[in-house]
Amino acid sequence: MIPATEALERLRAGNRRFVADVPGHCTLTGQARRDELMAGQEPFAIILGCSDSRVPAELVFDQGLGDLFVIRVAGNIVAPSQVGSVEFAAERYGTRLVVVLGHSRCGAVQATVEELERPSPHRVSNLRSIVDRIRPSVEAFLEPGVPYDHDTLIRRAIRANIRAAADHLRHGSQILEQLIQQNGLLVVGAEYSLETGVVTFFDGMPEDDR
Repeated sequence: MIPATEALERLRAGNRRFVADVPGHCTLTGQARRDELMAGQEPFAIILGCSDSRVPAELVFDQGLGDLFVIRVAGNIVAPSQVGSVEFAAERYGTRLVVVLGHSRCGAVQATVEELERPSPHRVSNLRSIVDRIRPSVEAFLEPGVPYDHDTLIRRAIRANIRAAADHLRHGSQILEQLIQQNGLLVVGAEYSLETGVVTFFDGMPEDDR
């Protein structure tokens, strides 16, 4: 079992390689690695990320087959199925790091802002369920009658949405709460920059990494 702090450093190192465009030798995807994984998997990190096609976690962190347990959903929201998936990986595989990975220019957050600006009665219910989970992170920065800058609102809401998802995982599951308190599970929030490729870890970080 890899401790959370070591797993975090692996992700940081992998992202540095990704940004520098120098993939590491540890990124294994060949037949030998596939054969090795037939017996089982031991992912060292759980990534709850956005479904955006521009943010594949394995590439962003320069990792190979079997390294990451990845859950992707538009807006990196947390619903029961996402919580259950994190619980499953943390319990079954002993993975001790969970990263909620959002990203700049998130379309789901933009859609939520647009819904608040121009409510649509015709929005399909399944999409509305995503918007409704992001809505509190946007509304926190809106005051009635007070003008706001659209781009600034989206940037702030993206980070707020990441924090909300990470907090939900920390406090919305008895299983995860117990693993945090007794088994060293760490849940952190991070944002990927589409502009630079850099992942910034900013929420729930250990004291020594702040």
